[in-house]
Amino acid sequence: MMGSATSSSGAILGASMRFDALLNGADGGPTWLRQPSVAAIVQQAIQYPAGKSYDLLCYCIMPNHVHLVVALPDNAPPLAKTLQLLKGYSSFQINKLLALSGTFWQAESYDHVVRPGELERIISYVLENPVKAGLVDEWQKWPYSYLAP
Repeated sequence: MMGSATSSSGAILGASMRFDALLNGADGGPTWLRQPSVAAIVQQAIQYPAGKSYDLLCYCIMPNHVHLVVALPDNAPPLAKTLQLLKGYSSFQINKLLALSGTFWQAESYDHVVRPGELERIISYVLENPVKAGLVDEWQKWPYSYLAP
C-alpha cells in the first residue's frame, strides 16, 4: 500500500515503477484484491478517513497491491497511524469474508512526501497502473480507481 509519493530526480519514482513492474508481472502470490467484494472493502476503508485524517486525491486498487495518494491537513494524525487503522479494519473484514486468519497486508508501506510540481505526474502514474499492467486499455475503465473531482 502506498501513501503519498515523491520523486527527487526521478529516482524514487523510478524505483517505484520497477517495483510495480515486479508486482504487476508476478505469477505467484495472492491476488485477493481482484475480487470485487474484497476490493469493495478496501475502497470503503480508504474512503472512511477521507476528509478527516486526509484529503483523498486518488487511489488504485490492483490485484495484489494498492496505491493511495493523499494530502495531509495540518491537524492530521500521523499517516502511519491512519494506514495502520485502515489496514487493520480492512484486514479484519477481508479475513472474515474469505474465511482466512492472520496478516493480510504487509507491515510496511511505501510512503513519502510529494515535492512541489510532482503531484500531477504521480497521480497519472497511479491511475495508469492498471493500463500498464494490461488489465484495461484506459484507466477510467478500471473499477478500482478513484480520482478526486
